This record gives sequence, structure tokens and C-alpha cells, in this order.
Amino acid sequence: MNQASDAPGTTGTAPPSRPGAPPGATPLPVTAPAPRTGPDATPPRTEAPGTAPAPRPGSADDAERGEGGGFLARAALLTGVLTAAGALLGLLRDQTLAHLFGADRDTDAFLVAWTVPEFASTLLIEDGMALVLVPAFSVALARRARGTSGPDPVRALVRASLPRLGLALSGVALLLVVMAPTLVGALAPGLPDPELAVDCTRLTATCLLSFGLAGYCGAALRAHRSFLAPATIYVAYNVGIITTMLVLGGRWGVRSAAAGVAIGGLLMVLAQLPALWVRLRGAPRPTAATGAPRPEGDGSGGGRAARLAGDGSGAGADDRAVRLAGGALIASVLLFGVCRQSQVLIERFLGSSLPAGAISHLNYAQKVAQMPMVLSLMLCTVTFPVVARALAEGHTEKARRRVERDLTLAAAVVLIGAAAIVACAPQLVHVLFQRGAFTAADTAATAGVMRVYALGLLGHTLVGALVRTYFSAGRPTWYPLAAMSAGIVATAVLGALAVGPFGVRGIAAANATGITLAAVLLLCGTGPRSVPIHRRRVAAELAKTLVAAGCATGAALLCARWADAALPGVRGAAAAVAAAVLVVTVVFPLVLWPLRADALPRRPAPAPGPPDAARAPGPPDVTSPRSWTDRAREGGRRAARPPRTPRPVTRKRTDAR
Repeated sequence: MNQASDAPGTTGTAPPSRPGAPPGATPLPVTAPAPRTGPDATPPRTEAPGTAPAPRPGSADDAERGEGGGFLARAALLTGVLTAAGALLGLLRDQTLAHLFGADRDTDAFLVAWTVPEFASTLLIEDGMALVLVPAFSVALARRARGTSGPDPVRALVRASLPRLGLALSGVALLLVVMAPTLVGALAPGLPDPELAVDCTRLTATCLLSFGLAGYCGAALRAHRSFLAPATIYVAYNVGIITTMLVLGGRWGVRSAAAGVAIGGLLMVLAQLPALWVRLRGAPRPTAATGAPRPEGDGSGGGRAARLAGDGSGAGADDRAVRLAGGALIASVLLFGVCRQSQVLIERFLGSSLPAGAISHLNYAQKVAQMPMVLSLMLCTVTFPVVARALAEGHTEKARRRVERDLTLAAAVVLIGAAAIVACAPQLVHVLFQRGAFTAADTAATAGVMRVYALGLLGHTLVGALVRTYFSAGRPTWYPLAAMSAGIVATAVLGALAVGPFGVRGIAAANATGITLAAVLLLCGTGPRSVPIHRRRVAAELAKTLVAAGCATGAALLCARWADAALPGVRGAAAAVAAAVLVVTVVFPLVLWPLRADALPRRPAPAPGPPDAARAPGPPDVTSPRSWTDRAREGGRRAARPPRTPRPVTRKRTDAR
């Protein structure tokens, strides 16, 4: 029998001899590397040759491989398409409102009542519920992946939190129905028709319960890496509002829009319930094979999850997961959301003292200007569960890289949209709204406000992205509230000073200034309180995108004016919008390219190679593109030619004769 076939770690054939050895020389012995022991030991490989090792379930390795395989790209694309569809339907909703009711005292009354769903969407869907529940569900999922004994941690979290949340939201909604006259008097004391605003407020108060349930379902599904159903909620919401206005607008007037808010909120919940039911019903039950928790320090991040989720031995672990959704964390998140949304209250309060239609102009301008912000934060919404899961498993470096990349990409997306809005604001409003009861004077007023709003879009995006880094670990922190409070004070003071001489444009300028101040404070406060990002590097990348946005805005503004003057009416406006979008899309990356900005697409990282012990010996691969061309491009040096492989020397055999 061949002795080589009995040696551990070898195949059944003899190994090759040394290169250049004479025939019949003794082959080099082949020995397997000694197995590693201790905390970093890994189980032996049992896969077929040529296949990648299967990642451990629930660890950060599977998340990394999922991102490398395009999981985050597919999720971001799906979420982006559905978010864009929801935003377009939101524009259609505003167009329907402007076409049916114009911009007068009735729409002002409805928009005061519209403050309720605006607050509810921020607190219960976008910021509050997601910032609290995504880390809580991430910890519960990490405990489930470790196979701890006892009841399923995800179902235990749902049983402990959902009934209490529904009861609390029902009580708040009922209180709001009773206190509607007082609320309207506080929000808009100079409103011409407060009774109409009270009726609309009572109809929209029902969205507190529906938005809360929709936000709960969305947070749970995103933590499970399910993004389809949560991305469809605004499509269902806007479809409900538009349909209700078209059916009941002739009889109920602007009250039909408020009734549409109630119907749309119910549709948001129904759009997610089936997917959540499937996730919870198909949850794996702990068995004897998976019941033993993995010890801390096993290399998979289980120690971090154990410290976050408890001791893993019973009720104490479940209580820890439930406490993540209560107490100081909920208070800090909700107070931040209320403080952030207070900018809308300040605008409504200051705008109520202006002539009729001022609040409507602010609303239409804000809705259009915020579309780039919504699309830019879509990426952060997709990656927030990844960051929370990485922190729950102790992978801080992975979370830092993800956050820095998200900030750069979100800033680039929102600045592209802001540049296009500033360049073609009058033409854009003309194409979207100028028909029916919406006049040319309304177009001019709305376009002026929109251009001022666009100056604060980067601040809004950075606030939405940075606040996730503070709450992604599931720990309460009061610094975001302090930063946002400073921004709110600046908005109120500057708005009160500017509303007299500048009107609605002064209110918009105060909004942009206050949110930019809050964004700067949040960026400066990152570190021990949040994911420890490199602030100087992020600030340098943001400066590059600002330079590119300024150049793109100037070029697009000239092209939009030329296109608008070349064609009459709405055709010229549409041509100006198309020209501005095209020029911004081309000029922005062209300016970023010589600046070597990280916002541009990068070469994908190479697939992880075999471990050091199993890697074949030999010189480094100096001929790979990364080894010389990319390094020369990054360092600004001349690319060095790769060394040539020496050609084997052959000698001509001579005959002894």
C-alpha cells in the first residue's frame, strides 16, 4: 500500500519532487499544518473541493459575504425603485390636491392638520420606531442564531412590546381627537378657518395607531433583512389618499384628503402584515442540537451578542432584549424626533401670520425639495440593520467602514438633486403644479421657496444618516437631542427675524440654517457616543461633493435658461428640466473624478483568499492590477512595469561522437 495515502492531510498520490531534482530523487515530504487550538480555533472543513466554506449562521461573516454577493446592492435597488415610486405618487398626491383645491384658506386648514401625519411618520416610521426596534430585533436575532435555550427571543420581544405599543398609541390618538381645537389654536393662531382644520385634524389623528403599527412591522422586517414589504408602504399610503380625494373630493372638499390619510395608514399596515406573519411563524425553534450557547470569544461575535442580550439562560436574557425597546432609549429617540419635527411647527406658526396661501407654498416647495433627501437616505435605511447587527456582534470596524461609505454616497445623491432643483426650480414647479387652481403667481412663490430649501438638503441628509450611528448600538444617548435643540433654537430665532422682511423665503432660510447647524454638531460629536468614524476624512469627502455640486449648478442653470427661452409654455419648462438634470448628471462626476472622491464607483474588493496556513508558498503576485496600477494611480506616481518572468534557458544537446 502506498504510504503517502495514509499520511494525514495528503491525497492518495505521491507528491512531486523538488523542482530541478534528478530523476529518482526522494520526494519532498508533505505535511498538513497543525490544527489551531484555543479561542480562535475553527471547525475542520467538510465542503467539497473548490467550494467556499459555509459561513456560520448568524455571524457577521455571512453578512459580509452577503454584501459581497450583492445583497445590499439588490436590497438598495429594490428599496430605491419602490421609494421612487412612492415619492412620485406623493407628487401626484400634491398635484391632485393643488388641482382640486388650489392654494387658499382651505388647503392651509388641511396642511395644519397635515402636521399630525408628518409628525407621526417621523416618530413612528422613519426615526423613532426604527432607531429603537431595529437594534432590539438585531440582538434578538443574534441570540436566536447562537441557539440559546428557552423561548424564541424574537417572538418573546414581539409578545412583550407589541400589545403595549398598540394600547399606548390608541390612547394618544383618542386624546388627540378630543384636544383637536386646542392643538389647532396652538399651531396656527391666525388661521382664517379653524373649524375646518379641527375636522381635518380629527380625521388624521387615526394615523397615530396605523403609523405606529406600520413602523413596528417595518423595523422587524428590516432587522430580518426583508426590505420589499417595508418599501411599499408609501405606495399604498399615497394610493389611498389620491383615491379618496378623487372619489369624495366633490362632496367633502378638502376633508376628503384628511380621510385619505386615515385610509392610507390602514393600507400601510396591511401591506406588511403577511410578510411579518411569515417571518414570525417560520422562526426556528431551539433544539437540543442548537441549545448550547457558543462561548464568548469564539471569533463569531457571539460574546458581544451575549453581553447585549443577557446571560442566555432564561428570563434574564429576554428581559434584556425587551429593555432595549423601553426606558431611556425610547425617551431619547422620541424626544429627538419631536425636536427635529418641530421645524415644521415653527414654519406653520410663522406662516399663519402671512397672507393666505403662504403655508401651501411652503408645503409644496418642501415636498418637491425633499425628494432627493428621501432617495439619498434610502441607502442608510437598507444598511442600518447591517450596522446594528455588526455592533451587536462586536464588529466595530465593519460598522465604521459602512457608515463612512453611506455618508459619502448619501451626500453625493442629495447634492445632485439639490443642484438640479436650484437650476430649474421655476420650470419644475410649472411642469408639476401650474394647472387648475394653481396660478403662475403660486409657481413663482413656490419656486423661490424651493431654491432656499435646497440649500439645507445636505444638512437634512446628514442628520438622518448620522443619528443612526448614535442609536445603532441600542444604547440611550442624549447628545443628538442637544444638537437638534441647538438647530431648533437657531431656526426659531432666525425665522422670527426674517419672516417680516423676507416672508416665506425667510422661513425657508431659517430652516436650512438650523438643520445645517444640527448636522455639523452631530458630525463633530461622533466618537465614543456613536460609531467611531474618521471625522476629518468624512469632512474632506463632503467638501469635494460640495465643490462638484457648485460647478454642476452653475452649468445647469445656464442650460435651463437657454432651453426655457427656446420653446414656449410648458414645453420649454419641460425641456429646461430635462437639460438641467442631464447637465448635472454629467458635470457632477466629471468634477469629482480629478478630486479622487470616494463617492465615485470603486473597484470591488477581491474575494477573500485561503488562510495563511493553506496558501501556496511563492513570491507575491506582483502582476495583479491592484499590486502596481492601482497603487500608482492612488499615489500619483508613474506606474512601474511588472517584472518579466525569466525565460527558461535550454542548451543544445551535443552528441559525443
